[in-house]
Amino acid sequence: MTEIQMPRLSDTMEEGVISSWLKQEGDKISRGDVVAEIETDKAVMELEAYDDGVLEKILVPAGELVPIGAAIGLLGDGSESASASAPAAPAEQPAAAETVEEPAAQREPAQADAAAESDSAAGPASRPRSSPLARKIARDAGVDLDTVTGSGPRGRIVRADVDAAVAAKRSAEAEPTESKPAPTQAAKPAAVTAAAEDVEEIPLSNIRRVAAKRLTESKQQAPHFYLTSAVDVTELLTFRADLTARVQAAGGPKISINDLLVKAVATALRANPTVNVSFAGDKILQHKRIHLGIAVAIDSGLVVPVLRDADRKSVSELSGEAREKAGRAREGKLKSDEMTGGTFTISNLGMFGIEEFAAVINPPEAAILAVGAVRDELRLREDGKNKVEVRKILRITLSADHRAIDGAVGAVFLQQLTALLEDPIRIIA
Repeated sequence: MTEIQMPRLSDTMEEGVISSWLKQEGDKISRGDVVAEIETDKAVMELEAYDDGVLEKILVPAGELVPIGAAIGLLGDGSESASASAPAAPAEQPAAAETVEEPAAQREPAQADAAAESDSAAGPASRPRSSPLARKIARDAGVDLDTVTGSGPRGRIVRADVDAAVAAKRSAEAEPTESKPAPTQAAKPAAVTAAAEDVEEIPLSNIRRVAAKRLTESKQQAPHFYLTSAVDVTELLTFRADLTARVQAAGGPKISINDLLVKAVATALRANPTVNVSFAGDKILQHKRIHLGIAVAIDSGLVVPVLRDADRKSVSELSGEAREKAGRAREGKLKSDEMTGGTFTISNLGMFGIEEFAAVINPPEAAILAVGAVRDELRLREDGKNKVEVRKILRITLSADHRAIDGAVGAVFLQQLTALLEDPIRIIA
């Protein structure tokens, strides 16, 4: 009997959701066959079999959240000997262990009473489904899981649910008695009930949950500062049209403004290595290679494919690679190593007409560039003739971690990037 286990498919993955089983019980499997699709914290990825055999038992159905290393299926020789000795489903085991680890005598009196009431009313089998991490956090914080509403698949309680319960508990404990007049307390449940009737609860995908956690930590822990530059891209647009005609005549892809931005950012980072850094507690890591992340919005969240050694590639190479990876990102087909190791990220919302915005840094990187839409604006000509003309203006905003990048360093980087974009021949020179 061979166990099929939940693998670690990304460096930040702690749990995975079985999106679907592509093999059914009784199916023959050869090594390398794709047996299931797994939703990690970054993408939906294929799980390949490591051995030959017959899938005798599916231990965890599709839609379940499973910790890394947990058995999700059994591979045997087809005699069903594996399924006969199949262990209990992983989701049931932790609940039993948790009951042993939390004797009522060790709880606070109020919690023990609440647990006793719950057990007597519905029995131990009715304990809410929850992840191991959620149970640990709940135990440490003294939160009764019976009082928590799960937002995971099939109502499973996940870390975010417990974090919210812990925050609510602490807020209630900190709130002075004087601030709880009876009329206010009576009004709150009615408001919550009315709101619940008007909303649809959508469980967080694994990708969105991890992105929410990481970006929250980034915004709370990294002291962001922002620098904005209005770039005259009139010449860049003309240059792009000429370059596209030449590249397509040679069988290459269409060149976009974003392709030129990627190349210009890579060039500016090579000239300003103090921006291509990460903050690492007691030191700063200055990266020798330039790996650019391109933020891509997908239905289940935000993913960032990485273009490695972007400064060493041509504009047409970057264009083709960016399109190919963005397409696979939207299909959930990117591998974890294609979304890790970035040293700087570009987030472009110009195609949605957003004129200007500031992005949240993607840790462990120390900076991100937000790109808006090109707008027509009136500008005074700089040839001394005092004439006003229409120019194409693009606003870019650098968000930087002040622990690793000083304001003047960020300003010089943005100044040089602006100069490259306004004199585009230098981007490919």
